[in-house]
Amino acid sequence: MGAIGIEVTKITPEYLEGIMPVDQRTHQPYGLLHGGASAALAETLGSLAAAVASGEDKTAVGVELSSSHLRGIRAGSVTGRAYPLRLGKSLHVWEIKIHETGNEAAGLVCHSKLTVMIRDITNPPKSQ
Repeated sequence: MGAIGIEVTKITPEYLEGIMPVDQRTHQPYGLLHGGASAALAETLGSLAAAVASGEDKTAVGVELSSSHLRGIRAGSVTGRAYPLRLGKSLHVWEIKIHETGNEAAGLVCHSKLTVMIRDITNPPKSQ
């Protein structure tokens, strides 16, 4: 998705998963994965998961994101999984765990919590 290369890789009833490259697009000045890129991955996955869980007549809007950056990574890619903590009628809370792709045992790169407001779609996109 967009400029930093986020791709959704799996949607299950338990979680939504996506991957993001760790390269010049997502590095900070010292060559490590930028915390803002991790936060963008977390919010993207959590918002998409909330939209899927809410149904076609709803939209999900992030209202708060908290991220802890736990381990640096310089190359490769990271995988994130968004898990629901609370699925209310108008508010969802999602936990997003991000780890180095293929090296989950090394521990989390980033741990995030996203609060999402669920709204009715007032002007749904027209079918083409």
